[in-house]
Amino acid sequence: MTQRVRMGMVGGGPGAFIGEVHRTAAAITGDIDLVAGAFSRNAEASRDFGATLGLSPDRSYGSYAELFEGEARLPEDERMQCVSIVTPNDSHADISCAALEAGFHVMCDKPAAGVLEDALRMERAVEASGLLFGLTHTYTGYPLVIEARERIAAGELGEIRRVAVSYLQDWLSREEDTHSSKQASWRNDPKRSGESGAFADIGTHAFNLVEFMTGRKVARIAAQLRSVIPGRAIDDDGGALFELDNGAAGQISASQVCTGAINALRIEIYGSEASLHWFQEEPNRLSLKKRGEPERVLRPGAGVPYLSPPALAVCRTPGGHPEGYIEAFANLYAAFAADVRTYPQAAAQPRGYATIGDGVDALRFIRAARLSSEADSAWTALAGIENVSP
Repeated sequence: MTQRVRMGMVGGGPGAFIGEVHRTAAAITGDIDLVAGAFSRNAEASRDFGATLGLSPDRSYGSYAELFEGEARLPEDERMQCVSIVTPNDSHADISCAALEAGFHVMCDKPAAGVLEDALRMERAVEASGLLFGLTHTYTGYPLVIEARERIAAGELGEIRRVAVSYLQDWLSREEDTHSSKQASWRNDPKRSGESGAFADIGTHAFNLVEFMTGRKVARIAAQLRSVIPGRAIDDDGGALFELDNGAAGQISASQVCTGAINALRIEIYGSEASLHWFQEEPNRLSLKKRGEPERVLRPGAGVPYLSPPALAVCRTPGGHPEGYIEAFANLYAAFAADVRTYPQAAAQPRGYATIGDGVDALRFIRAARLSSEADSAWTALAGIENVSP
């Protein structure tokens, strides 16, 4: 019987939303056991929370430094093999680098870091360690997003001409929302969130989805970022034009102040032969449209004959049984666990999750968007943006 992958966690303690999502997704893979963790900056709270999760007291640690030191002292067949990092953006780099130095693979919540320089530091640490590093860009785990990527790669859409992507929410649409929760407070603090607010939090998802599905890179951007709600020191709303590396045009919107929008992530990709349309709030529907022909609606499901092998590989239920956010999250963790198990052979294989390279690209996107906005929406190239004075 194959032994499950042993995972630790940093962050995700009392009052945290995303930590429970990560734990649930890892659990439903059936392939990962949470064996250790440091869940809070408060040592006592961290140990108490570990007890509520059923962890052994000697593996509920008071800090991430204690976690890495304590686990490294255990026999190789007992210690955690990887760590999930679910803390605010400003701490991702320090924790990730420490984990890699201690010999542990890393799965990190997105974005990779709060600022580009930290993401580049993480990239160097990954390269130096030779270990695995994944980012949880959740929406790339949906079967129909993978199906869209496969059809685009096969040329079904022809030459990509235009992309429209938007990610709109309303959970920060009122002034009192700024400090309404633990999550809201740190996301509205530039010291914790980094150099962007909404564009970092959800704009990076939209950006990553464009590059993942089209197989193209965003080359340059002309952006406008703004703070709509009085008193905010970081963007809560933004939009931009962008250009892909094949010359295709695009537009992106990312906002957390759009009243009535719950989690409205939508992408439309137009090619010379056809177009594809996907809406995250209806994730089990992918529309394929061609000129002069009826719209085709594709659905996911185990054994569905028209889906590609990569999409079928992540379908968990028969057709007509909806799969969503947690299942997509779990697909990322399942792919990561498979790579951990076969490491180091897996290091040279294609992965079913975003890597540190994708994370650096996203931080280049954020930096270019911010500098463009500050320059009255001037067109700004992503390549080499780290060499431009911030």
